[in-house]
This record gives sequence, structure tokens and C-alpha cells, in this order.
Amino acid sequence: MQLNVVNQSGTQVDTIEVDDLVFGIEPNMAVMHQVVVAHQANRRAGTHSTLTRGEVEGSTKKIRSQKGTGRSRQGSIRAPHHSGGGIVFGPKPHKYTQRIPKMMRRLAIRSALSAKVRDSELVVLDDLTPTAPKTRDIVAMLKAIGAERKPLIVTAAPNRTVLLAARNIPGAKIVPATHINTEDILGHQVVMTVGAVRAAEALWGGVRASERLAPVEQEQHDA
Repeated sequence: MQLNVVNQSGTQVDTIEVDDLVFGIEPNMAVMHQVVVAHQANRRAGTHSTLTRGEVEGSTKKIRSQKGTGRSRQGSIRAPHHSGGGIVFGPKPHKYTQRIPKMMRRLAIRSALSAKVRDSELVVLDDLTPTAPKTRDIVAMLKAIGAERKPLIVTAAPNRTVLLAARNIPGAKIVPATHINTEDILGHQVVMTVGAVRAAEALWGGVRASERLAPVEQEQHDA
């Protein structure tokens, strides 16, 4: 598969051959959904807590006599049906962590990148090395290449200058290729440098991807 390469002015300057196993597979919607749900669950603090009737403050004295008053039988002011009483089956602190298998995480990233290529929401830049951290320069570049809506700028390696220049742009996120995840890819317009594309291929493509896809393809062939 070939992708067009543009410069910071939005002019096409080249085309590059990319790994089909990373940018050209059929997106697996189920896996992407499961991985995104796991990412969101893993961010939950799980610190919510309510008080049961045994934990809420209040007297332990019986409210009134059991019989003879003509009124309902009541045992404790801390009972759940009283205002200020305890909560029945309320939330307690616990972990929401979901484990994501490595093969599933890699398949989800490849599926997300392939979906962005299919939907024309992935732009490949020839280079991104600003000499100074100027936000207006990054804004002008994003406007020229048509990636103004929540851009995800992916570089080959951590770049502090790009980070300082783009961090004030609403919705923008700047990460190296080693730190991208499925949720970020699906939720942004993706802008990758050529170096970031090659880094992604090294991480999730080539022999590493083909070896993991081979058993699945063999199973489909046998079926």
C-alpha cells in the first residue's frame, strides 16, 4: 500500500510504501471496541463509597415501642428507609482494571490505523522539526494539511519542541509512535511523520504481525 506524503504547506511531495499488515488490514470492530472499553475502565479511580446502616452516625436506640402506639414498627433511625440512613447495596471502593492481551492490543492498533487510512483521516508529513516552540506555526501547518479537528500528532521519538508548540491547541495531543493507543487514534485526526510511520511498522508490522496473523488465516482456510 502507498500513502501520500505532504509537507507542512499541505503540498504532496512524495509517496511511501507502507506495511499492509499495519495500515491496510480489515479493521476488527469488536476488538477495537473491547480495547477502548478497557482503556476507559482502567482510568476509573474506583474510590466511590457510601455508608451502610452500620456505618452511618446515629443513635442505636429503638425509635418507639414495638406495640401499643398504633404506628408502624421501627427499629433504628439509621435504617435505609429513613432520611439520613444507610445505603443498601451502595458502591464501595474497588478496581475496574481490565487486562488487555498483547495480541489483542496490537490488533486493535493496526485496525485503528487501517480504519484511519480507509477514511482518509491519516496524514503523513515529510518532517516536523520546528526550530522554536511557536503555537502559530503548528496551527498554520494543521490548517494547511486539513487536520484542525482534534489532531493527534505522532512523532518518531519524543520531541519537546513540538510538545511545547502544540500543547495549547484545543483537543490536540502529541505523542511518540511508541505511546499511541487505540482510543487516541479513533478519537483524533492522525498526523504522522514518515519516521513515526516507520516506527509503527517496526512495532506492529512485518514478521511480528504476519506470525500472529498466520494461525488465524490458516483457521479460516481450514473452515
